[in-house]
Amino acid sequence: MELLYKLPICVLNSRISFTFSPSFSSVMKVILFCLYASFYITSSKGTMNLPKNVSVQAILAFGDSILDTGNNNYIQTWVKANFPPYGRDFMGRKPTGRFSNGKIVADVFAKELGVKEYLPAYLDPSIQDKDLQTGVSFASAGSGYDPLTTKITSSIPLPVQLDMFKQYIGKLVRNNGKEAAKNIISNSVYFVSASTNDFIANYFTFPTRRSQYDIRAYNDMLVKRAVGFVQDLHKLGARKIVVLGALPIGCLPIDRTVAGGLRRMCVDKYNKAAQLFNSMLIEKLQLLASSLPQSKVAYGDIYNPLLRIIENPQRYGLEVTDRGCCGTGIIETAFACNKFSPTTCSDPSKYLFWDSVHPSENGYSIYVDQVLPDLVKSLF
Repeated sequence: MELLYKLPICVLNSRISFTFSPSFSSVMKVILFCLYASFYITSSKGTMNLPKNVSVQAILAFGDSILDTGNNNYIQTWVKANFPPYGRDFMGRKPTGRFSNGKIVADVFAKELGVKEYLPAYLDPSIQDKDLQTGVSFASAGSGYDPLTTKITSSIPLPVQLDMFKQYIGKLVRNNGKEAAKNIISNSVYFVSASTNDFIANYFTFPTRRSQYDIRAYNDMLVKRAVGFVQDLHKLGARKIVVLGALPIGCLPIDRTVAGGLRRMCVDKYNKAAQLFNSMLIEKLQLLASSLPQSKVAYGDIYNPLLRIIENPQRYGLEVTDRGCCGTGIIETAFACNKFSPTTCSDPSKYLFWDSVHPSENGYSIYVDQVLPDLVKSLF
């Protein structure tokens, strides 16, 4: 319907000249031209133009819920999203384990980099070799750099995700040969995101780590583990790696509710912790990048872009940024966001957040639009 709606404008603006009574064949040529042009514009919209002679073989994702496309469906954990209303705007209105109403940031990156429409979960038993060739997610919602975090959430620890990646490499070699597998591994883009749960599900929620570390020491431990994980990926053949920083965790709807007072303000202490982590991570990644041969390691800023959206929602076509769409939007996430939540909004595209922690599909898309051009410059 959208193409038909645009068709008259295309016809009117066409440079093909008509006599007062144009021939049927001329009219059909213009119509076909306009349909082709409209289709091309629509299908190419939003896809990142990569440098010439550059293509991305696959997308491989590690870390937490913003990159988990369904691995937690297949493990014993309370951190799941494989039930309605999660996935209500995904293909077939199917809850897949993604913590959103539709696609998550892993899917959006995969599409914008011209790889595929969405990124499957590695543990999905229906996954096929063609899926492996273009990338999968090893991420697990609830995971973090701190080993204690995944004990709290019963998620897949990063070292285990790395073991899954080694299994994946073995499958590529068996199915496609050693050289083809090496080409896929070296020409893929790797995304890592794993700090948010360390703060909101661990450090600021339970006393154990606070009794052992002040916030600077804790961040130092997290950053060392992040750098170590990147080094491990590099040893296995990764050459283009994006490490996402911490979100403005103090502005997540759930943290506004729990620690933001009666007015549900952003929690300054939490945001400062995230800022410290990000500044330390940037410094260490810059040093690391200079020491890894034939590799590009990029810091993916998620803090500042999300904060800009939160503070100026109208600029990005949004209406609500202080609560999620699911239920009341101020506390619901995971099992608390369910089909019995009667106040779930009717239009998630107006909300930055889907639940009280995770962005909506539109929120992720707006974020990726902001950061992808700079990431491409850093990687290629």
